[in-house]
Amino acid sequence: MNQDYRPLFEALWKDFLNLTPSAMRIHQLLGGGEQVINDHIALRTYGDPRVDLPKLAQHFEAVGYQCCGDYHFAQKKLRAHHYEHPDPEAPKVFISELILEECSDELQQRVAELLEGVDASVTESPEFLWSGAPWQASIETYQSLLKESEYAAWLAAFGFRANHFTVDVNRLTNFASLEEVNQTLSGAGFPLNLSGGAIKGSPEVLLEQSSILADPVEVHFSDGASTIPGCFYEFARRYPKADGELYTGFVAASADKLFESTDTQS
Repeated sequence: MNQDYRPLFEALWKDFLNLTPSAMRIHQLLGGGEQVINDHIALRTYGDPRVDLPKLAQHFEAVGYQCCGDYHFAQKKLRAHHYEHPDPEAPKVFISELILEECSDELQQRVAELLEGVDASVTESPEFLWSGAPWQASIETYQSLLKESEYAAWLAAFGFRANHFTVDVNRLTNFASLEEVNQTLSGAGFPLNLSGGAIKGSPEVLLEQSSILADPVEVHFSDGASTIPGCFYEFARRYPKADGELYTGFVAASADKLFESTDTQS
């Protein structure tokens, strides 16, 4: 098995930068000329067999990733898995999907219409992971989905790509805490996601996370253009478990608030 995961992340990062110009400015701000290490990425999808979570995960599994945790977000009607690679230097992967059967008939119909013209073979290539939307939604569809699910609406607009990358705060040489990182970001004018507090999690749950709000992106819908929240940058600090090894999982209560970094009302 070819376990070189780097080409996947290089392509995902290139696509992410196209939508998230804040990312390079944050690199310069936090890295001070040194390399900034990625802790994990996150991807979103609909829980439809044609494009569901396993369809995305297969491309990471093909290069050695294994499922190491599952999560449920009842209020947002999402399920998620996280994946890790045998190489401890490899970024972790967090993939979520919208549980369609828990959504309204109208939302299910809207999503069905989006997926109607999607060729089943589109998910077979790794390029699917950063292919964007294989449909062209209307503003009316986007706004209809938005009333029920910010997540569903974001997917309709942006499709398949890394929803966020994450700075590994443990590996930053110029910062001793996530609080210092947040202060530096705020001081430079980057708006933080304050839902649930600027820092989600704590040393007690072995993970602290924060994020900026998504960069605005002009999306060309089938019936016009509209500027809406795109992708965002996250920051994670991990703490050691009892055995001294850093915790590598995720905290559902924190992730729940981080999803809101792309909310239109943020």
